[in-house]
This record gives sequence, C-alpha cells and structure tokens, in this order.
Amino acid sequence: MLANASEFSNIIIKSDSTQPDQTAKQNTKNSITARVVRIRDVGRVELGSSNYSMSANLNNTPTAAIGIYQLPGANALNVANEVRKTVEKMAKKFPPGMKYSIPFDTTKFVKASVNEVYHTLFEATILVLIVIMVFLQNFRATLVPTTTVPVTIIGAFFGMMLLNYSINLLTLFALVLAIGIVVDDAIVIVEGVTQHIEKGESPHNASIMAMKELLGPIIGITLVLMAVFIPAGFMPGLTGAMYAQFALVIAVTAFISAINAMTLKPTQCALWLRPIDSNKKKNRFYEGFDKIYNAAESSYVSLITRLVHHSKLVSMIGLLLVGLSIFGLARIPTGFIPLEDQGYVMMNIQLPDGATLNRTEVLLSQLSQTVKKIDGIEDVIAINGISLLDNSANLANAGVLYIIFKDWSVRGKNESLPVLFKKLNEIAQNTLDAKVLLMVPPPIQGLGNAGGFQMQVELQDGSFDYRKLQAATDLLIHQGNQNPGLSHLMTSFRASAPQLFAPIDRVKAESLGVAVGDAMSALETYIGSSYVNLFTKYGQVFQVYVQGEANSRMSIDDVRHLYVKNTSGEMVPIGTLTDMNPTVGPAIISLYNLYPSSNIYGVSSPGYSSGESIQSMENLASHILPGGLAYEWTGTSYQEKLAGNLSYLIFALSLILVYMILAGQYENWLTPLAILFSVPLALLGTVAALTLLGMANNMYTQIGILLLIALAAKNAILIVEVAREQHDLHQKSVIEAALIGAKTRFRPIIMTSFAFILGVMPLVFATGAGANARRSIGIAVSSGMLASTCLAVVFVPAFYVMLQTWQEERKTRHALNRCSENLRMDNPD
Repeated sequence: MLANASEFSNIIIKSDSTQPDQTAKQNTKNSITARVVRIRDVGRVELGSSNYSMSANLNNTPTAAIGIYQLPGANALNVANEVRKTVEKMAKKFPPGMKYSIPFDTTKFVKASVNEVYHTLFEATILVLIVIMVFLQNFRATLVPTTTVPVTIIGAFFGMMLLNYSINLLTLFALVLAIGIVVDDAIVIVEGVTQHIEKGESPHNASIMAMKELLGPIIGITLVLMAVFIPAGFMPGLTGAMYAQFALVIAVTAFISAINAMTLKPTQCALWLRPIDSNKKKNRFYEGFDKIYNAAESSYVSLITRLVHHSKLVSMIGLLLVGLSIFGLARIPTGFIPLEDQGYVMMNIQLPDGATLNRTEVLLSQLSQTVKKIDGIEDVIAINGISLLDNSANLANAGVLYIIFKDWSVRGKNESLPVLFKKLNEIAQNTLDAKVLLMVPPPIQGLGNAGGFQMQVELQDGSFDYRKLQAATDLLIHQGNQNPGLSHLMTSFRASAPQLFAPIDRVKAESLGVAVGDAMSALETYIGSSYVNLFTKYGQVFQVYVQGEANSRMSIDDVRHLYVKNTSGEMVPIGTLTDMNPTVGPAIISLYNLYPSSNIYGVSSPGYSSGESIQSMENLASHILPGGLAYEWTGTSYQEKLAGNLSYLIFALSLILVYMILAGQYENWLTPLAILFSVPLALLGTVAALTLLGMANNMYTQIGILLLIALAAKNAILIVEVAREQHDLHQKSVIEAALIGAKTRFRPIIMTSFAFILGVMPLVFATGAGANARRSIGIAVSSGMLASTCLAVVFVPAFYVMLQTWQEERKTRHALNRCSENLRMDNPD
C-alpha cells in the first residue's frame, strides 16, 4: 500500500518494448530493450495542502484556521464548552512548537449578554422590594410580595421546560419584566388587607374581606395579561418565533402569579401581618414620605372631583390624546432588531479583478498591522482568498479580517463599538488598493452575513447578460450612496474578471481522433486538478490529485502547447483544437431563487432606521432597474419585510381580545370601553421617549408596547372594578362611585406602577453586551408605564362616568318609551 511521496514517485506510468539496435543484435541475437517511465521522470510528488486557494493568519502569524458550527437544535454554549474541553485534551499530544488559541468565539457575546441580564434580574428584584418597603412601611407586609418572586420565577422555569424553551435573551427579558408584574397582584392584596387592618379588623378577617373585593380584579387582570399575547404567537417567520417565546413566558408567569395571589398570599397576610399601632411614631424618612404622598393623594382626589363633573369634556380630551398617541406611533420609523456590540466586526476586502492571492495576502497583512495598533483591539484574524459577501466563496482577489475587540469589562469609554467602528472605517476609506467594507455582525447569528440591509438584484429576463446586471447594480449603488439615509453601499459582484475563452472545435477534434471529453478533461487536469484516488497515512485517509506545474501554464501559449492523447495514441497539442482568447466575465455566479443575481450590502446612516433604508432602496430600485431586472430582500431585511406592519394588526387583535374578556366578565358591552380607551394613553410616553432619543420602533420596542396594553389595562381595571361594585351593590351614584374607585385604588396603582418602572430601570441604563436590546425594551415600557400611571388615573374615572351615565340615560329613555307604549295600549282612545 502506497503511503508516502517516494512510493508514489516510483509508479510506472509507461513501459514500451522496442527492438534492439544493430550493435545489440550482434551481441545478443534475440534480446530486446524496455523503456520505463515513472512519475518522477515527468513530474514531482509532494504531500501538500488539499486547497491552495486560501490561507489564514492570526495577528500576522501563519495559522491553520478551523471553523466549528453548531448543528440545528444544538445549544451554542454547550457546543462551545465541549469544543474547548476537546481541544485542551488534544493539545497534550501536539508536537513541540505547536499551540492553539480560540480568538473568535461568538458564544462570548451570548454568555456576556446572559450574565448582564442575570445582573439586571437581581437589580430589578432589589428595586421592586425597596419600592414596596417604602410604600407599605412594614417589614412583615414586604415579605408577602417578596416571596412571590422566587415562587413565580421557579414556576416560569418549569413552564419553559414544558415549552422546550432555552434560557436565552428573550426568555430572560420576559423574566426581568415579570418581576414587576408578578408582584402586582401580591401588592394589591397586601395593600387591600392593610386598609382593612387600619380600620380595626384582625389580619384573618381583613384577608377574607380583601379577597372578596379583589378576586374579580385579579382574575380579570390575569386573563387580560394572558390574552394580550395570544395573537403574537401566530406571527409568521422569525419575528413570530421571538414574540412567542417572550409572550408565553410572560403568560406562564402571570398564570402562576395569579394562583399564588389567590391562594398563598391571603394565607401569608393572615399569618404574618399584625394589627397596626397608630400611636407608634414613624422615622423621619417615612414621615416625610407620608407627607408627600398624602399631599399628592389629596390633590389627586380634588382634581378628579372636578373632572368627573365635566366627564364629557374630559373624555373628549382623552380621546384626542388617544388619537395623538396612535398617530405618533405610526410616524415613528420602524426597525427590526437593533445592532449590538458583539465583540467583533468584519472587514471585507476586494481587490481589482484579476489580482492574485499573493497580492491579497500582502494587503491583508498591512491592514492587520494597522488595525492591531488601535486601542481596544485584541486579535485580528485574516483569511485570504474568500469573499464574505458571497457566502465565503473562494475568490483570489478577496479576503476578510475578523477584528476581535477586547472584553466588554476591560474596554474604556473610547473603546465602544461606535468609536472603534469610526476608527476602523477611516482605515477602510483610506485603503486605495481595494474596496473595503466594514461590517457589524448580524444581530442574530446566521441571519445574513452582516448587519444592515442586503438586497439581491435578479436577472429575470431569461438572459445571462451579466454586464447589464453589473451596470444596473453599479448605478443603484451610486444613487444609493447619494441618499442621506443610506451609506457604505457595496457589491461583490464583478462581471469583468479576466478569463480565458477556449471553445473546442468539435469537427477538428473528431478529424484528429480526439474525443471532446478527453480534451476537456485534459484542460481541467492541467489548469485545475483532477481527483485520482485515496491513500492512508497517519491513520487518516487523504486524497490524491494530479495537476500541471504552475510554471508550465502561465500564459496562453503555454496552454496551447499542452497535449492530449488521441485514439491512435498520438499526442495532439490542445492549441490545434481550440482558439484561445482572453475575455471577461463574472468570477462568481450567484443564483437567488434560481435567477442570476448580484448582492448589495449597506447600512443606515446615523439617525435613520432600517425601515427607512429599505423604503429608500425600494424607491431607487423601482426607478433605476430596467426591464428584465427585479430585486428581493434577504437576511434580516427579508425578515423585517416579512413581519411588515403585522405588529399593528397584533395590537388591534390584542385589544379586541381584552375587550371580549372584560365584556364577558362584566356582562356589559360599554363598561370595558372605559378601560380600552385608557390603554393607548400609555403610548404617549413611548412615542415621546422614542422621538426625543431618535430611536426606531423595532421588534423589542413592539414587544414592550404589547406588554403595555396589559399593564395599562390593569390600572384601569382596578379603578373600574371598585366603581362598578360601589354603583351596582352599594347603590352609589355614578360620580360618587367613580370618586371612591379612584381614591381607593390610587395607592395600589402608584405602588405597583412605580415598582414596575423602577424594576425596569436597569434595562433603561444598560451597558455592555446586548445593551441596545435591553435599552429598547426598557425605554419603551418604562416611558409608557409612566404615561399610563399619570394619565389613566385621571381619565379612567371620566371615561367611566361618561359611559355609565350614557348607558343609564339610554335605559331610562327605553323604559319611558315602553311605559308610553303600554299606556297607549291601555287607553286606545
């Protein structure tokens, strides 16, 4: 069995037996001679690389780069841990001088992001408990909602296991927001029990009385919270999957919180709370807080007393604000998922057509040295001979730099992603030998090659006119770069790469006895390579290839003088079978949906959202692309287009579900409107915050808005439920019932709202890995909840009075009409 180069060199490839010459005949009459030709006589054999079309360097040191990708369904963190353990074990058998390093690991961002959210979870819990302690001013009372958090979180993890969800950013975001949600029910119950204790009831009786009052609101709030997220689970594509994970985790925590609130919390209140000693002096902090709160509550009651007497005017103002909030949200630029500092960026380099791999290696080496000098850069991985924009296809005049940043924890203020991106972009713009595109990785690994947008221009007229495709693509890029909302547009498509056109003359080949297939095979072997067989060495199986020497195929004349054997065994020059001419054509032909296509990458300019960029590119394409050419979106842009404006439909369906649930619970079609009218008021805060900060209405923002629907409805439910009870059961007037409901529920609404708002503050001021996503959802819900807290407590009583008064007046008119009809029937004359 052949196992090394020398053994392959001795393979006999030809043996000719010939008659001896005259002298030999005289010496040995019947002897013959044999001419043996071995591989070493006509070529050389070496144990080399299986591919010379690419090379890799780490910080300008030659490197064997190995890329490891997880399989579908695998856990990225588990794969990374197993790879590290395996390589560490293998390294013990490495030869002297050989070392390994893992400079590029995308799971570092995942780990850092998850750890940041864990810290946020802890901080949110502490802040929520502080708010509860300040309002209740009773350690025993604070313990009741405090025990809700671990019970609910553990239950949420159990629900995630049943749903086959992993602990990822979305599910952890849901848990962070759930901290402020799950304690709401417990806070409302503790506050209700405390009110009865302050009136002289025992903790046992106070707990029973409070549950009689609060059972309905808790059920209503829970059903609303769960119903809001049902439509989100039916959204298509990646967006729907992400919505579903967030929504179902919130729904599970809300369900567990409701059961906990209706069973465990009353028991804890009865056992743990004690009668309040009104003569006990409070400390200065609590006294100061009570003065401020009591003044605020008195001012609120006075304001509501005046407003409910002008309910129609106040309701009209409220409805105008509702319309303003909806209009403002529609005007906010849309986006998909915000780009994150994932700890690295990519620099795609494309040299002029026809540039050799050696020239590419020199340029990437120079760029690596320059980039490595920037503060905040840890490593630079250079891969020569691949085009990242073409899905890492082999291309001699292309290469990529993976620029790895230092860890988030050790980077300074001047080493953030925007600052480093600006410095690296200056290097890219100053590189004159090639086109350089600096790219941020996509927000979700595997969803496209880079962040920003990616358009595919397709040749759909059935032709293969690549120059037409090139001209249209270049014009689209040129016009796009003039647009203020677009920047750094680039394509890797080139239709003018130097090529050699060598058509085989079939008639001539047939006349010379050369099969066309043999001629093509010979060209393939000489210029490219041909697979022969396999051999075994070092316990591994390797492939054997044959190809022509590089120095014997450097020019067209060299190729013409290559030979192919005909059917008679004669060697025929390839130049006699074909007229070879230099030409140009695409170096790589990409098909998108089976159409020849070119790619266009770009990013949004500062101050513009991805949705605006997509719209701008579509407008340009509709005016520039000639007949026969079309475009499609791919990567994150495709997902953003797929989701489209479905989020607004989801919001509408959620409101309809909320309305149907409340109508069924109240057995009334009008009363739920007092709650629904107040929900959009929360959007005023979100719209104002997004507008002032210049943020886009991205997917995380939309998830936060969806959550706001449930939270805003919760505040309104608390007021309306008390007002209904006072009016229907205690025969209070509509205005008096509304005032009692507003005053009774003011404290729990303020307490739960501030607990939630402070609970999401760590998201608002997030830094480090995954900060943009945390800030997006944190700013949306905190600003919206603040607006809902300030506006709902003002407008809900007015909405209730207006609707209830109109309903009763309508009933009175119907009753009078029926009485009149009955009188006419009794006295027909």
